[in-house]
This record gives sequence, C-alpha cells and structure tokens, in this order.
Amino acid sequence: MRITVRHRTSYAFDGPVYLEPHVIRLRPRADGAVRLVDFALEIDPEPAVRADNLDPEGNVITRAWFEGRWPRLTIRTHAVVDTLLDNPFRFLVSEPDRPLPYAYAPEFCERLALYRSSPDAAHPAVRELALAAATESQRDSARFPLVLAQRMRSEFDREMRPEGSPLAPEATIASGRGACRDLAVLFVACCRAMGLAARFASGYAHSEKADSTELHAWGEVFLSGGGWRGYDPSQGLAVADRHVTVAAAANPRDAAPVTGTFRGDGVTASLAAEIELAAEGF
Repeated sequence: MRITVRHRTSYAFDGPVYLEPHVIRLRPRADGAVRLVDFALEIDPEPAVRADNLDPEGNVITRAWFEGRWPRLTIRTHAVVDTLLDNPFRFLVSEPDRPLPYAYAPEFCERLALYRSSPDAAHPAVRELALAAATESQRDSARFPLVLAQRMRSEFDREMRPEGSPLAPEATIASGRGACRDLAVLFVACCRAMGLAARFASGYAHSEKADSTELHAWGEVFLSGGGWRGYDPSQGLAVADRHVTVAAAANPRDAAPVTGTFRGDGVTASLAAEIELAAEGF
C-alpha cells in the first residue's frame, strides 16, 4: 500500500519569543516493513542550524536551532511511503516453549534491558490485566500481545485528548478509558509485567473512514525470531500495512513528534495540527 502523509503543526505565541532548540521526530521509519519513497520537512522560521541524525534508539530526528524572536513556529512534512507488511504474523518464534512470564536468552537480556522491567515492579492493577491476557493466551508469548490488544480494545473506551502526557497505566485502568497514547503506555506496561521487552511507538494509522486524522500511538513487542512487532490496543489488532511509524522508544517522551521550549515573559502559546492521509494500492 502507498500512503501519502501531509502534516502541519503550528505554534502561535501572543508575543515574540526566543525558540530554544527543538527536536522533530516526523520522518517515517524505513525498515523491512516500510519503504520511504519521498520525504520533505519545512520549518518556519528557518532554523539558523539544522541537522539530521539518529537518536540512541535508532530514530531519525531533526535538531533545529533558532536565532532572534518569533511569534510563531510552523512545521510541515510531506511523506510518501510504501507499506510492505501485508501479513503481520509471517514469522516463527525461535523459542516457542518458553511460557510467560518470559525469560529471554542470555544474548538478548542485556541488549533489551532498556525495554524491560521486573514483573514484580508492575502496579497490581496492571499485573491483574496482564495475567488475564496471559491466561487467555495460554501463556504463549507470541499470542499474548494480540490477545492483550484485543482485550484492551473491548474493555477500554477511546477518548480524544489533543495535548498532555500519557496517563500512568493504573490511572487508565481506573478510568476505563484513554487516548491512544494512554492505551499504548498501558499495553507496554502489561507486556513488561509478563517479562516481555516492549516500547512505545508513534506515527500514523490510515483508516478508510476519514481523510484527515491525528497522530496515533501503539506498542511494539520484541519476540525472539520475530523481532519488534507492533500491536495497536486502540484498534485491537496487530500492526500491518496501515500503520506508519515515525519513532519508537522505551519512554514515550522520546517518541514525541516535537520536543522543545520557548522563552518569553508572560507569553502563552496555542497549538494547531492538521494531518491528511491518503492511501492507494500498488
């Protein structure tokens, strides 16, 4: 599937401000599941210095440094990608006989430490949800993430919350609802409670129901033999060719689309975002 993304993010200030350095994570990830055909990033005002590089977790980021004072900041991207993963279950787990809670082979333990936590560290409510999904999946590490995503889709209401950090996993459980980023954080916490390495992913998810959309979030789980596999608890499915990832990280803040601050006395800011997705078959 070919997906075209047009994304505009605008910050308006009620007075000129000094823009501190910003980090932008909006370049679609190119890997075995996605081929990046075209990408353009425009920043207004034009940064004094701009550099593209890889962050510690392998995401392509743009760092921007500004001079002077400005009443606005606008970031526009245009991306064209070919999504290649039509079957998200086309892999074989290399160690199928290891039941949950999962223990990775020694060669993976240290490399995945950033994405794991002790099962005993999970909040009791998180552990209860994780255990319910583990029981339903017969403690099968390959089945568990999808069962968990499907349970969360049926048990939690989805809400829109354009701004703000993700809620703590136990807060989402207590409320029984959450934005996609809240559900993604809860999904990751449940996977870690079962010994699985998991991380937060952000990007776009195409839907036939709408031509415009918002940024989306889901979770990725590392399965031995399968590598990093995406699961979307907001939709209750395994990620395939309708999702486009821009960043994935152990901590949600490191997958945020834009990170930065400004300086100005008594100045407030307003945020507006517009995303358009279009898809066509090959």
